[in-house]
Amino acid sequence: TAHRTCECIDEAPFDAAPVDSRSVERRFVYALACAVCGALALLLSVYGVRSDLPELVARPIFWIKIALPLTLAGAAMLATARLSRPGAALGRVWTGLAAPAALVWIVALVVLWLAPREARLALLMGHTWRTCSLNIALLSVPGLIAILAAVRSLAPTRLPLAGATAGLLAGAVGALAYCLRCPETDVPFWAMWYLLGIAIPAALGALLGRLVLRW
Repeated sequence: TAHRTCECIDEAPFDAAPVDSRSVERRFVYALACAVCGALALLLSVYGVRSDLPELVARPIFWIKIALPLTLAGAAMLATARLSRPGAALGRVWTGLAAPAALVWIVALVVLWLAPREARLALLMGHTWRTCSLNIALLSVPGLIAILAAVRSLAPTRLPLAGATAGLLAGAVGALAYCLRCPETDVPFWAMWYLLGIAIPAALGALLGRLVLRW
């Protein structure tokens, strides 16, 4: 028996399949594709897009608006990929996560400071403050499911944190999709309600991480 065990041990390395070094990237690309397609499908079926979208995309403010969730999505993608593997350091990724939010808040405060006092509340609340954050959170649901599944298939060890960055990524994708519908163009509005809409799935991901990311 001992002789046969030794033979199995000797042969095991030769029978092992090679590890695919790109499996992590493929899983996240697939999850991100599901997030984008799911958010767009929900947007088109529930809300629709702005009727003046062709004219809107020709204005610089539209692309400035998109820059916020786009940069957050890039930083959250990197953070989530690192947290999906044990021992991976985040390093300067925290700066990438904090910088877009800090920058938009600085610009928002400057805009509010320069605006007439009677106009400040309108700049902050816009016309859709009651629904904006919830709409972004709803559009993030397919992405949250797909991204959490991708993270769970790897080896996360900091479960709430990994879940939070997965939710942040899903929320940023949801906000990107909602830009095709949202009528608001004022920076203070984005600084408040877009970031809140992105924070909702991030908080949900942190809560779910401890439960669904165990391996």
